[in-house]
Amino acid sequence: MIHLISVLVADDHGIVREGSRAVINAERDMEMVGEAADGEEAVQLALKLKPDVILMDLFMPRKNGIEAIREIKRANPQARILVLTSYSDEALVLSAIQAGALGYLLKDTSAAELPEAIRCIYRGEPSVDPAIARKLVLSIGKGQGAEPDVNALTEREVEVVKLIAHGLANQAIADRLCIAERTVRFHVGNILAKLQLENRTEVALFALRTGLVRTGD
Repeated sequence: MIHLISVLVADDHGIVREGSRAVINAERDMEMVGEAADGEEAVQLALKLKPDVILMDLFMPRKNGIEAIREIKRANPQARILVLTSYSDEALVLSAIQAGALGYLLKDTSAAELPEAIRCIYRGEPSVDPAIARKLVLSIGKGQGAEPDVNALTEREVEVVKLIAHGLANQAIADRLCIAERTVRFHVGNILAKLQLENRTEVALFALRTGLVRTGD
């Protein structure tokens, strides 16, 4: 029996929630289990329903999306959140990622791309709109202090970074490198510590920025 990916949609525009419901419920492997019209309700439903994936707008009444993401992640660090918004401002994207979002899509994304992004987030893989990723690569390199040194990584850690950037989850990386999944988790922890990064999305952006991988590879 196929596991249905449960999705909570948080957006203050009813038409967006309706459109998301139509797209999500049309997929055989996912279902929309709840909807929130503001950030406060998003937090409440996220903690009550514990959906597999949360679609989160950034500008909503009572509590904005960034605040909601932080609060949800504090209460449930395993929560997987995909931002779906109209805003591509670099500062907002960085704030969302730093707050704990695993992905960032714009609302003009196609109906086919949204389900694929949801599946990536459900698997624990980053999903960032390509246009956003390019802007971040340029933005992060501007005036943010010393770039983390790729030379601080071991050869194996570099391999893991590249595979993270290609969207592979820990088990898939373990299978590819013929090592245990717990060993991958150990490497990921070391990578985050050495590069002073917060999450896998930032690791993927680091790999793009430093040329370890390139868009389109």
